[in-house]
Amino acid sequence: MLKLGVNIDHVATLREARYRGRATGEPEPVAAALACEAAGAHGITAHLREDRRHIQDRDVWKIRQTIKTRLNLEMANAAEIIRIALELKPNIVCVVPERRQEVTTEGGLDVAGNLAAITDTRRRMNDAEIDVSLFIAPDAAQIEAAARSGSQFIELHTGAFAESFPEPKQRQRELERLIAVAKQAHALGLKVNAGSGLNYDNLPLLHRVPHLVELNIGHSIISRAITVGLATAVSEMLKLMEHYR
Repeated sequence: MLKLGVNIDHVATLREARYRGRATGEPEPVAAALACEAAGAHGITAHLREDRRHIQDRDVWKIRQTIKTRLNLEMANAAEIIRIALELKPNIVCVVPERRQEVTTEGGLDVAGNLAAITDTRRRMNDAEIDVSLFIAPDAAQIEAAARSGSQFIELHTGAFAESFPEPKQRQRELERLIAVAKQAHALGLKVNAGSGLNYDNLPLLHRVPHLVELNIGHSIISRAITVGLATAVSEMLKLMEHYR
């Protein structure tokens, strides 16, 4: 079964727009996580950024203590966040690149260029019984480096696929890239997740990508929830995922 991890960062984005710097505010990410869990989500994803622009430290601790499903902590390979992750002990961390000026994570991690540092973080997480995923572009060299790092998972950056979706030829090229690297990763012993820009329109085509374990989807679900409610938005996405083979 293809699993769904719901990213709740944008629930916190909405809260911070009004209540930044305050100890409480609405909407509450923990309540959103529980609603997603109740609707059938297999995991909750939260990105604790160095700049704390949305999810705050208190959020990840409350989520960790409250949910019964898996917690996927997205994080930069930065000393402060590594320390928090080792204390928090999420089920899995996904190491992502961060740039302060970006709206959201815009590119894949350069594993090949930072192999020693990423491998060291992977060892530290695995020693704490935390699985490690690397958020990478669909690039053969980066897949190879991810395998060399000893990580358990990769998360394929599907942003280019999503952006190209209105253009059939480019969409097909991006889809073929995802198919090729998913096969490569699987052959190297890596488990394959995917995320970024996935929505109710483009997700069915992603079913052609083999070996997927989990999709991490946030913005589309939270956006849909404004009109139909969070439980329905999650249920609708799960319905679209049912036919993956």
